[in-house]
Amino acid sequence: MPTIAVNKADLYKALGKEYTTEEFDELCFDFGIELDEDTTNTQRPITDGVEEPPQLKIEIPANRYDMLCFEGIAMNLKAFLSQTTLPNFKLAPPPGGELQTTYVREDTARIRPYFSSAILRNIKFTQSRYDSFIALQDKLHQNLARQRTLVAIGTHDLDTIKGPFSYEALPPEQIKFTPLNQTKQMNGKEMMQFYEKDRHLGKYLHIIRDSPVYPVIYDSNRTVLSMPPIINSNHTKISLDTKNVYIDITATDKTKLEIVNHVLVAMFSMYCEEPFTVEPVKIVSPHNNCSRETPDLTPRPTQASINYINDVCGLSLSADEICALLERMCYQASPSTSSKGMLDVQVPITRADVLHQADIMEDVAIAYGFNKLPRHFPNKSAAVAAPLPINKLADIVRNEAAMAGWSEVMPLILCSHDENFAWLNRKDDGKTAVRLQNPKTAEYQIVRTSLVPGLLKTLRENKHHGVPMKVFEVSDVCFKDESLERKARNERHFAAAWYGKTSGFEAVHGLLDRVMLMLKSAFLTREEGLSNEKLEGYWIDEVDDPTFFPGHAASINLKLEGKRHILGVFGILHPTVLKNFDLPYPVSTLELNLEVFL
Repeated sequence: MPTIAVNKADLYKALGKEYTTEEFDELCFDFGIELDEDTTNTQRPITDGVEEPPQLKIEIPANRYDMLCFEGIAMNLKAFLSQTTLPNFKLAPPPGGELQTTYVREDTARIRPYFSSAILRNIKFTQSRYDSFIALQDKLHQNLARQRTLVAIGTHDLDTIKGPFSYEALPPEQIKFTPLNQTKQMNGKEMMQFYEKDRHLGKYLHIIRDSPVYPVIYDSNRTVLSMPPIINSNHTKISLDTKNVYIDITATDKTKLEIVNHVLVAMFSMYCEEPFTVEPVKIVSPHNNCSRETPDLTPRPTQASINYINDVCGLSLSADEICALLERMCYQASPSTSSKGMLDVQVPITRADVLHQADIMEDVAIAYGFNKLPRHFPNKSAAVAAPLPINKLADIVRNEAAMAGWSEVMPLILCSHDENFAWLNRKDDGKTAVRLQNPKTAEYQIVRTSLVPGLLKTLRENKHHGVPMKVFEVSDVCFKDESLERKARNERHFAAAWYGKTSGFEAVHGLLDRVMLMLKSAFLTREEGLSNEKLEGYWIDEVDDPTFFPGHAASINLKLEGKRHILGVFGILHPTVLKNFDLPYPVSTLELNLEVFL
């Protein structure tokens, strides 16, 4: 968790009370943060002959981006103590009425496609406010922005530049400006060499170094503002005297882009001449349908069930009591007028961590006080734990295979694309397997659609042992399914493999018969299964499958409750499959879908 150091005297002044270390530690615990250290009684650094003032080092949950600075900690604790409510953030157009505009060029899609912006007008900086402003950007870069790979922030003195602005992507040789705190003008390539050994900026160079184009932001006079995510221009450097701040934010992640914008303006708009007002910027980005005005300060509407909150917390609070507790956690809430038993909740722009009514319930519990919650959970409905039906079914099959003398194995669920398709003589239609977007190794590229590759790899790694080897697995495979919300589904399969000097086809067939017997499926002849609609049971049909030796494979057919299902297939593997998996002896395999029996 990130640790934030704040001035002890300033924080206590903001909270309107002098706390002992124990009292403040208890306050932090009640709110869900942790006081890591109070430096009052320790030796502190001396700068310019002056000892650093006492600090409080506070650990903040990793998802509370709104508390990564002094301003956020003070704002949330004051609301928690019922000293204030979350301010009403609002947009204010510039004095002339015409918004500043930033044009996003299409070439930026090649490097950092998304852009957001805002202006803090008539802001008043002090040294502590300025330091906090810079520190918050750094914390966001390290935390939410993942070392600037997802989001990069630039802040500029608006009075030194002139809009409209343009966000472009150009070859590095064409980008020329004087970097922050430097006196010499450089182009993009020269900056990469100049900052290569820089302790602070060197770790970010890899983000754009090898790209044919670098992102850059210009004003109307072609003055460079910044080259994100590396460095700003010295021309637009902000200082304590800066009155108007132009914020540029570039990103590869659209969601985190707006979160960063919201956090920045929410924390520091309080220092504007008119507190908590932000000047929006017009973004023109038609090529990716991202033209809009930013930031959008509208709270996010959602709903939470009163019964759910009470049941989980073991309480019996009224809607009004829950709303009052939520107000202490910076929400706006009221009983729903459209849905009985629900609350209409306005989630503030600072609370990107709220994703579900469970998060709202947690905040109600925090505001109520965890130590005040009932010690024993009320027994409103007695229930006895039971296994999921699919797990119970899998255990039945697992026990039967083990008692038949087969050894269970547990390979990994990820495998390479070739192992799942090409090595089994199968073709990928692009609609079956779930691919990893950015696999770290060629060995883990997709989520398996069959248990067979895992069994064959297990045999390969143990082929120095004596034969025959009989192994099985009962586990999940995964398939794409566009009809589902997650676009994928799991399916529980049973698979077995025989490896020996003979094919072992009869052993695999025998295991199939035993498993089907225990699943109460009688064996039928093919003619019986196809001709008599009333009979239930299973039969096998010869099948032409390239994974298996021609004429030595069969599909497993099941008639259950009047419906016909193809459970799977078994047979002797094709010699090319054995060669691909480096297996010198014949292998027979069996694989079937267990979920049909539920």
